[in-house]
Amino acid sequence: MIQDRLKALRSEMAKRGISLYVVPTADFHESEYVGEHFKARKYITGFTGSAGTAVITMDEAGLWTDGRYFVQAAAQLKDTTVKLFKIGEEGVPTVDEYIKDTLSDGGVIGFDGRVVNAAWGKRLSEIAKEKHGSMYVNEDLIDLIWTDRPPMSKAPVMIFDNKYTGEDISSKLKRVREQMAQKGATLHLMSSLYDIAWLLNVRGGDISYVPVVLSYLALSQDSCIWFLQEEVVTETLKAYLDKNGIQTRPYDDFYEYVKHIDEKETVLLNTSIVNYRICDSLPDGVKVIDAEDPTVVMKAVKNEVQLENLRKAHLKDAVAMCKFMYWLKTNIGKISMTEISASDYLASLRAEQEGFLDLSFATICGYADHGAIVHYSATEESDRQLKPESLL
Repeated sequence: MIQDRLKALRSEMAKRGISLYVVPTADFHESEYVGEHFKARKYITGFTGSAGTAVITMDEAGLWTDGRYFVQAAAQLKDTTVKLFKIGEEGVPTVDEYIKDTLSDGGVIGFDGRVVNAAWGKRLSEIAKEKHGSMYVNEDLIDLIWTDRPPMSKAPVMIFDNKYTGEDISSKLKRVREQMAQKGATLHLMSSLYDIAWLLNVRGGDISYVPVVLSYLALSQDSCIWFLQEEVVTETLKAYLDKNGIQTRPYDDFYEYVKHIDEKETVLLNTSIVNYRICDSLPDGVKVIDAEDPTVVMKAVKNEVQLENLRKAHLKDAVAMCKFMYWLKTNIGKISMTEISASDYLASLRAEQEGFLDLSFATICGYADHGAIVHYSATEESDRQLKPESLL
């Protein structure tokens, strides 16, 4: 199946004269974890880990991943023709080094400009120029061949109460605008889903275990425009945003908005997060301040309300964990239990706690030799029966 997908991708590459095509793990927002719609690298290689980059040429396909996933990747890439490149191992080239060595003179580097951050995109552009080549970045080739691709998530948006945040939107916006003024920025473009959720005191569910909302934000001294999928804007959410002076526009309109930013503006953005297509769409005269979003440090410093809630959350989780340990030690060898059933039982104990919303990530429950696999996640095929021996 993977070989068929690679063949289909190479056919699309050939039609466009693309020499090599890059498929990272990221969504349009450089998120660490991504929703099902954005798992293009998983689709084209078969590797399901959370980190990795694929590079496909006309006669070779490679996957780069780190030490957490060497064992898993080797197993999942078997018989796919995709070669594993172990990041950090001696003699293994980086993705950029491989692209530079592999790209022929006059060759074309292709990728979807929305899933590569601007800083990396610039480096790839420099490699292309060095090889007298070019870039093809305005089309998602995986989308052309992924016929049953899941749609983008449109999970409900939850307004996060001040009893959890300890600070309202107006205070947060004021602090960010003060930082913008200090840096000399008149407009701040944000695409980090974590930072937008923090700034607007909202939570969502567009990525499993990560309570974020697929969106972009444009903030000036006198306006705040939130670009998100229109279907998730309820009357309650609209009233909340109106009250706080926040306008909404459709999610996909952000790229058109960026093209028409006034050339007199000085834009603050982080090229390590904001994608290549956004930065490439900025009018030539716009001055860019490439710096970390002010919200990064702000959200790292917890206020007293947040600290108290963190303590409560850890106590509740400890209760669930202690109950689980007692159940495990009391029942192991007496009743049937597996990696998956044990994980499910622990999740049910956590769900009993007041205020529970979701797990923070899929439970890592590995028995015997599975315990040596970093970030192991049991599947129906790998699920192991637990016994009163070995290590869980």
